[in-house]
Amino acid sequence: MIRKLFDFFSSYLAIDLGTASTIIYEKGKGIVLNEPSVVAIRRSERGGFEIVSIGKEAKEMLGKTPAGIETIRPLKDGVIADFTLTEMMLKEFIRRVSQNRAFFLKKKIIICVPHGVTDVERRAVKDSAQLIAREVYIIEEPMAAAIGAGLPVLEASGNMVVDIGGGTTEVAVISLGGIVTSTSMRVAGDKMDEAIIAHIKKKYNLLIGEKTAEEIKINIGSAYPTGEERTMEVKGRDIVTGIPKTVEVKEDEVRVALEGPLKTIINGIKTTLEKTPPELAGDIVERGIVLTGGGALLRNIDILIKEEIHLPVSIADDPITCVARGSGKVLESPELMRRIVG
Repeated sequence: MIRKLFDFFSSYLAIDLGTASTIIYEKGKGIVLNEPSVVAIRRSERGGFEIVSIGKEAKEMLGKTPAGIETIRPLKDGVIADFTLTEMMLKEFIRRVSQNRAFFLKKKIIICVPHGVTDVERRAVKDSAQLIAREVYIIEEPMAAAIGAGLPVLEASGNMVVDIGGGTTEVAVISLGGIVTSTSMRVAGDKMDEAIIAHIKKKYNLLIGEKTAEEIKINIGSAYPTGEERTMEVKGRDIVTGIPKTVEVKEDEVRVALEGPLKTIINGIKTTLEKTPPELAGDIVERGIVLTGGGALLRNIDILIKEEIHLPVSIADDPITCVARGSGKVLESPELMRRIVG
């Protein structure tokens, strides 16, 4: 009876702490939170600050805040850029999923980090999580993504996953519960948005914000011709006159703008394949490459990679939540916990 009561109050959580969004998986429940990793703060004259909002509400404020209020993304390129705000954001998100349960009885948390992070960056993530949990375990994002995509990571066979997130793209070949070879690039969704902003500025003398750039990418972005020619009205500020104006942007020009980041991702895949042992390379030829992460939703990105790499390419079901669901499966499985986390 006492143990059941303790389990009710305790939370076993897996957290995908991403540059663009934070997704939380709770043992026995699945995905319980998916919020933008954005914090809005109000600074005081004495140098301090107070939290205005966190998550979706804070993201809605991007580019629209008055003087004294800032919207900040505390993670950059997949790692913590602001330790204090990350801690406060994590606490708030966990409070939301905890509801009426005792906050301090968090028993176990698995948190995901990019494969290419430094020891210092890994320590910063763990330290932040240890402030709100008794036990903290780290799992690398490509491994979690592969598990979330349903790949047989414990088998003696090669599985290749490309996880395109907000801040990083992780390419990894996995076999026998470990990452055999990998490439981590700090080029992903954010760099795509920056490329769109730069293109609109250069071609139309129009300044747009990151939120508008993301909308362009989602609405008319593509990596390979779709057979349709979507257009979108884009509003911003004219660089020359300073007056707001509207232009019509076409799908093909957005595709051109995205060529740079996409080429970097493809080169990362090629580099990883070149480092892959021959026996595992044979498995990948047969099984192909699986795409996960929000970047996998860019129209026809699978077709572009297939054309460039000449291997089968597929997109995982619900690619945005693959990392969270994969780390959640580790949380649910004693065997995965033992062999993946150690």
